[in-house]
Amino acid sequence: MKVKRFYDICTSFDILIRNGTVYDGSGSEPYEADIGITGDRISMISRKSATSHCKREPGAGKTIDAEGLSVAPGFIDTHGHSEFTLLADPRAESKISQGITSEINGNCGLSAAPLFGEALRQREADLNEYHIRERWTTFREYFGLLEKRDIALNFATLTGHGNLRACAAGYQDRKLSESEQETIYNLLRESVREGSIGISTGLIYPPGIYADTEELIDLCKASMTCADNGECIYSTHMRSEGDLLIESIEETISIAKESGIRVHISHLKTSGEGNWGKLDDALSKIARARDEGFRVTFDRYPYTAASTDLDTVLPAWTYEGGSEREMQRLRQPETQSRIKREILAEHPEEEYWEKILITSVTNEKNRWMEGRNILDIAKREKCQPVDMLLGILADENLRVGAIFSSMSKENLTKILSLPYGMIGTDSSARSFDGLTRKGKPHPRGFGSFPRFLGRFVRDILQIDLSKALRRITLLPALTFGISQRGILREGAYADIVIFDSRKIIDKATYEDPFMQPEGMNYVIVNGIPARWEGQLTGLRSGRVLRNGR
Repeated sequence: MKVKRFYDICTSFDILIRNGTVYDGSGSEPYEADIGITGDRISMISRKSATSHCKREPGAGKTIDAEGLSVAPGFIDTHGHSEFTLLADPRAESKISQGITSEINGNCGLSAAPLFGEALRQREADLNEYHIRERWTTFREYFGLLEKRDIALNFATLTGHGNLRACAAGYQDRKLSESEQETIYNLLRESVREGSIGISTGLIYPPGIYADTEELIDLCKASMTCADNGECIYSTHMRSEGDLLIESIEETISIAKESGIRVHISHLKTSGEGNWGKLDDALSKIARARDEGFRVTFDRYPYTAASTDLDTVLPAWTYEGGSEREMQRLRQPETQSRIKREILAEHPEEEYWEKILITSVTNEKNRWMEGRNILDIAKREKCQPVDMLLGILADENLRVGAIFSSMSKENLTKILSLPYGMIGTDSSARSFDGLTRKGKPHPRGFGSFPRFLGRFVRDILQIDLSKALRRITLLPALTFGISQRGILREGAYADIVIFDSRKIIDKATYEDPFMQPEGMNYVIVNGIPARWEGQLTGLRSGRVLRNGR
């Protein structure tokens, strides 16, 4: 094997990163090195002791002096919801600004495809909100549209069980027929063949809420036969993160045991003060499954408030038949009375409504509600909070986003300390102006990764930075089958972040979420700088990662 001479490795690069402290993503000790980028790949990693002997200065189109800064693989967001927002605005500034270079989409049972029939009808309002005129059926068609947009970050996706079930059987609360099951399996095979990396469920949302455990086990078994190497991942928003948390953990682990599939729990949490004490039991069940050889991981965003659609407050039976039937039930006086009784029976305390913050509405006349809690809105309107809830949902045709404050900081800290936990924003990619800047979305979409590294890794947990970085780079790449990313090594794709570990911190708040973090100096995606000297460049070099490649 020919050994490179020092002056041979000091040749020309498109980008040369000098004098940085390199965390390669593996969790091993950092080291001082120079990194050369040629095209979309890392073409050289040379320890400082080697490049210091160069007989001439290496040439480069661009040179970054990273002295005093940390150099790491680009972060991988394990829980994105950017299917539609990237078509509306491909800049993805909310993700790029915090160092995210790749994201896993199609979570919570909702993916971009397959999309036809009842599944399409249910999501027409979302498409229209973002002025998306194109329609598609398959991932092949969707990926083609995405590639024409020149997206800013890398896009991988799961296939949503909700899409599969809605396409095959609509939003009916019943067991699937054999022919419907076969339709689902055929759609899943097509999705995996076209580039999906696995399946996801949203078991608190329709139609996923109607699936029993047997249906999910069969689906997971089918998904593993679809993949070329027999490997697939099942990512789940469980049936409950509150009162039935333990039972939901048990169901998830049973799916892993019965099917043999890799299991990933989305946004692991204990929701509701009465459930905060269940965390140790939940974590011990996960640890026991891992000790037995079952592949169980999770992600979490570093905040104590959740965010989802406001109508999740309604009883589950109201969802049956889809959004049109749900709206009809809200407008029927007798049914509305039943809904109110059931909500108040579960949430009799006034304080509950103070913890629900409206994040987005569609009607201009209701825009004043954004950023306010339901109790305050109800007092202003001189009505009961439950009446205000139903009134907003009816007036907005169910299209209301909300933030729910229901979690414990102590539990959050414990969850974030675990080595097999990753970080997911649970958010769509947005930009700081234009069509996707609307409402007051959860700040997790703008600050999750800097918050994790700054407030938790550095300030609260004080854990090893190299180990923490592995959990947001190589670990998610390995978990979701993302090839040649999440690692700094010669030949890997040049997805790289350069940040100041002493200063990295989130700035986004619930009052003003559209804020960029501090301490993120450079973000490079496939060899192209998307952030340079702390400023977004507007350059877009992301790719669709079909089957993780």
